[in-house]
Order: sequence, then C-alpha cells, then structure tokens
Amino acid sequence: MRATATVMAMLAMVIAPLPPAARAQGPSAEALPPQAQPYENVQRTSLYVPVRDGTRLAVNIYRPATPQGVETARLPVIFVFTPYRARFRDAQGNVQEAALEDRLALRSLIRAGYVVAVADIRGKGASFGSRRGFQDRTEAYDGHDLVEWLARQDFSTGKVGMIGCSYLGGTTFHTASTTPPSLKAVFVGASDLDKYAFVRNGGITAQFNTRPDEPAEVDLASLPVDGDGDAALLRAAVTEHARNTPMAPLWYGMPHRDSLSRFTGNAFWNEVAMFNYIDRIEAAGIATYFWGNWQDEPTAQSILSAANITGSRLLVGPGSHCVPPPGFDFTGEVVRYFDHHLKGAANGLAQAPRATYWVEGQGWVRSDRLPGTEARPMTWHLAGGRSGTSQAANDGTLQQRPDRAGRDTFRVDYNLPDADYFAFWAQPMDRHGLAWTSAPLAAPLKLVGMPVVRLTVSADRPDAHVWAYLDQVDSAGKAQVIAFGRLALSHRKTAKAPYDTLGAPYHSGLQADVAPLPVGSKARIDFALTALSQVVPAGHRLRLTVTGADPRQRNLREIRQDPPPQITIWRGAGSGSAIDLPVMD
Repeated sequence: MRATATVMAMLAMVIAPLPPAARAQGPSAEALPPQAQPYENVQRTSLYVPVRDGTRLAVNIYRPATPQGVETARLPVIFVFTPYRARFRDAQGNVQEAALEDRLALRSLIRAGYVVAVADIRGKGASFGSRRGFQDRTEAYDGHDLVEWLARQDFSTGKVGMIGCSYLGGTTFHTASTTPPSLKAVFVGASDLDKYAFVRNGGITAQFNTRPDEPAEVDLASLPVDGDGDAALLRAAVTEHARNTPMAPLWYGMPHRDSLSRFTGNAFWNEVAMFNYIDRIEAAGIATYFWGNWQDEPTAQSILSAANITGSRLLVGPGSHCVPPPGFDFTGEVVRYFDHHLKGAANGLAQAPRATYWVEGQGWVRSDRLPGTEARPMTWHLAGGRSGTSQAANDGTLQQRPDRAGRDTFRVDYNLPDADYFAFWAQPMDRHGLAWTSAPLAAPLKLVGMPVVRLTVSADRPDAHVWAYLDQVDSAGKAQVIAFGRLALSHRKTAKAPYDTLGAPYHSGLQADVAPLPVGSKARIDFALTALSQVVPAGHRLRLTVTGADPRQRNLREIRQDPPPQITIWRGAGSGSAIDLPVMD
C-alpha cells in the first residue's frame, strides 16, 4: 500500500515546533553544513500499513518542517519498531510520542533532516494482529516489510536506518537479520546475540523478559491513527491482542536450549538466536553499531555482538538500562553515524576508532580494540572461610595465593529484600550468603572485561542455584556490586560455543547435557559475570559473595525449595575455588 504525497498531506497534523529540549540536545547549527540547518518544526501523519500476511500495523511518520511548511525534498528515513506504543495518552492525560523524545536521538534526527517513522509491532499499541512469540521471525519480517514500504514513499531517498534499545534494540537487530535491501545501518542498544544465554543465563530466569503482560487498557490508551476519529479501528485492533502469546510463560516454559515451546511449536530459542543470522547481516553490508551501559546486564551481549559482526562499532557508557551516557554527546554520535551511512557524509566516522567506552575512575577510552580483549586474567583465590549456616559479611578472605584445603557452607536464604520492579542492577548480597574479602589494594587495579568465577561445589540437593557478586568496598565499608552472574548446578556442562565468546565459558543448556548433581558429590562450575570497566582505587577492597537466590528472580516464590538447599564451596589445594579478574595494565 503506497501513500501518495496528497494522501499524506490530507492526514497531516498542523505543523508544530519541537519542544525546546529538542533544540538544546542536538548537534550545534555551526557543526552542520548549510543545507542541513536544523528543522525546528515537525509534521506528523499516521496510518495503517498492511504487511505480507495482510495484518495492518500502525505507522506514525514525522517529517521535518520549517515555518513555511513540510520539507518536500526526499530524505533518508529512521525507523523505530516498538511494543511500547508509538503514541499514547498517559495517566495524567498528556500525549507521549516516542519520536519527540531524545533518549534515542529521534528529535535530533528530525532536526538534522531525517524522516522518523515509529510503528507499533503486531499485537501491541494501535496495531492489529497478535504475537506468536517475542522477536520471532514473524515480527522480524514485519520490520522488513515496513522498511521497504518506507523506502518507496515520496518523502524517502530509499535509504533507511533503524535505531532502538532494549526490546526496540531487538526489533532493530532482528529486522536487520531479514536483510531488507533498503536498510543500510542499524544502531542497536541493550539487545542480545544469544537469547537463551541472556534470558535463561546459566539456566536461570531473572529480571529481564519475565514481567507480566499489560492489560488491554494499556493498548487502548494508544492514540488512533489519523482518520480513525471514533477509535473503532483501535478497539478492533486491541481485541485481537487477546490472542498474544504471554511473555513470561513462553520463557519459563523452555528450560533447555533445545526445548520445544508449547506456544510456538518449535525450538524457539534457536529461532530467536541472533548468532544464527550474523552471516546474513554481514553479506548484506548493513552497518552495525552496538550500545550498552556498564550497569546493565545486556552489555556483555552487546560486546559479543560487536565482536562477532565484522566492522561493528561499540559504545559503552556509564549508567543504567538504555540511559544516554552522561557527559557524552550521544545524540551527536547517532546523527553522525546515520549521516555517514545514509547521507554519505565525510564526517570522519570511517576513520574513528571502532570502540568508545567509559572506564569508571579513568574516563572515556576510544580504541580499535573492544573492551576486555586486551585484558589478562588475574586469579584471586577463596581462602580462610569458616563453615556454618549463618549469613554474615567477611566470612573469608580473597587472596592471590591458594590457601590450605577447606570448605565453606551456607544454607540458601530466600528471605530477601523486595527488589524494585525494574531492578536492572544487583545490590550487595553479603548478608545472604558467604563472602570472601581481599585486603585493601596497595595500588589501583584496572578491570575491563568479564570476570570468570570458578568454584568447586557440592550440595544436599540434586540441583540448586548459585549466584556470585563481585563487590568494590571502599575504606568506609560502603559496597557496590560491579559485576554479577549465575548458574544452576544442573546446567554446569560447558561446550564449544557457536560464536566467539571472548573467552567466557559457554554452557550448552541442551536437555541431554543438563543433569542433576549427585547429593554430596563435588563438581566444578565455571561461569562469567557481567562485563565491567572499573579502576578499583588503592585502599579499596574486592569482595566475592556467593548466594543461592536473588531478589530479581520474579518466580522465586514458585521455585524456592523447602527446606532451603545447603551449598558447600570447596577451596584450597586440589579443589581450589577462585575468580579470574580481567586486568588491564
């Protein structure tokens, strides 16, 4: 379905200026060539666009404008594909529009001379249809069809880019895997290369992808597309959403990497594994830029994505989930990236180092090497612990030489503090397990990469969860978690990965490889923690905490064991337990 310029004009909103914040956060006018002076106004239109199976998806189009009218020259298009509603009215009655925010630089892109299009995925917002799965091939090819539809419109040069973070990063990445001919560049934030290794990391689900589904009232708060004055089409679309596959049950129902989903009827983890499609993206020549922040669990997946796709760029900033890095010209970087790939601008991007990342305690680093690839492992051994079932800080010591043989035992503590609903990062857990703490550091220690925990364990149950937290403790005793990870004892088997893991252990997760641990038997478990980039100052201590549960496990009530498991950590000669830290000189 092709919308002509006449139809678009008939559907257009009144031309309106962007909010002042849009003008403040973009690149300066002096930095832009004369033909690209900022557009201070925007014209919005919306309509339904059918994809290949006839399902109608709601698409909102934002065109740059001046006080004299909408820009009539053909411009490149930036496409965003969201499950979180492109346009909706919030609880206070205010209209919220993703394209007029700058968390993804969308306002700045409009000002810089791009058409921005934001569409609701099928089964969400104002779109028709229902979701079979999450970021499945149906959704990916919906993205493909919308990219090509946008490229054919009268306002388009035929070149399209995509940007997104979190779920929107996933729709961007998965659309790229279908290689639409008009898609030239993508900017992917906080998404995964290996969804099983992320959502069920170590065989354990936690915060990400496990929240309850929203009621129909959420989608009914979407604004109807132009021409749907009585919202009859919106109501009809939302009625179809009742057939959506539920999110958390989908993931909870597939404990193994090769599990068959009762919702999709196939080995769904394999369908949504992006590492299966990286050859296609490379062959299509789609430019890729990955973004994450250090206090965000998906960042290791962003680094692995950049490592596995030739020529990918990487940005890792300080802060939390999908927050533009403070102190960094994020909008300017996004605009410069798309200017290069969609407008052919000779702006120095091609000569710039491929990686830009923050080192806490040092500052920004620009390098042709990805973070962690230049680190060397420094082993710190668990030593001097004491047996018992009480939970208290500083149970043992962390040192660079192995200690005499011994063991430390704790019983899993399920009485955990309530986590925030969107607790993207862990809090210190030393009061809920065992902890081993180093002496104050004599000199600063620069850690960049993924720490690897190597434990010898036994338990009084055939399966239990093991969580590990690396803390930085200052001279006053205040602690912060700088990395964490998890592994179920039954998922301990490692295997050769189908992609480059940058040296991190890979757990197969296959049903044939998942096995209980005989009660009382020792087993070696190796698993990576989240990626970090930190200078630990002299005088601070390092602390490794091991627990059997975490408050961000949303199904903890259902999976807890009664009585709680008792877990033993074996250390010293012959059964050494340790953590390998990625140290940069």
